[in-house]
Amino acid sequence: MSKLRVASFALSIDGYGAGPDQDLQHPLGLGGPALMEWIFHTRAWSKMHGGDEGEKGVDNGMVEQGFAGIGAWILGRNMFGPVRGPWPDDGWKGWWGDEPPYHTPVFVLTHHPRAPLRMAGGTEFRFVTEGIHAVLEQATAAAGGRDVRLGGGVSTIRQYLRAGLVDELHLAMRPVLLGSGEHLLNGLDLPALGYECTGHVAGERATHVFLSRRA
Repeated sequence: MSKLRVASFALSIDGYGAGPDQDLQHPLGLGGPALMEWIFHTRAWSKMHGGDEGEKGVDNGMVEQGFAGIGAWILGRNMFGPVRGPWPDDGWKGWWGDEPPYHTPVFVLTHHPRAPLRMAGGTEFRFVTEGIHAVLEQATAAAGGRDVRLGGGVSTIRQYLRAGLVDELHLAMRPVLLGSGEHLLNGLDLPALGYECTGHVAGERATHVFLSRRA
């Protein structure tokens, strides 16, 4: 049965999944790139960008595991890009160049309709205005029995957690403090929502923590 998974989601030790003041020059917010330092050194990251270098340790294995068995993705509007409000045109095509790393259908939560966008490598962005349940239903159908990966950002993951729809959550905890930004778990009573910690492992630059929702 298809699961909704959050994988390799970087979090500071004070709970922030992005820094403040996100914009075109700072897609992760001020200080946000420090959250991603653990992934930048991996061979998986290098391969995404056409290289064949990088480390092959625990962190790399976690990145690879996060892509295994994924048939569709869900992203929030802010994760797709910095454009706000109605789409002025079809000029913005994401942060990832002509060939994004998804290689599956990607469902983007938005309040504003837009035609599907096909990219090189099998990625197709589909823009859905009917809310989180409709997006999940469409993504699950498109995944064809494989899992759906919830890529973020913070607000989108919080919505799905609050609704009890995330089956598995993998957090890559980074030893950095942001102090402000987008807090992932503030105000969420995860035990009451049915979540429990199921494991953790130390990587080279992050500690990987796993949560699952009880059946």
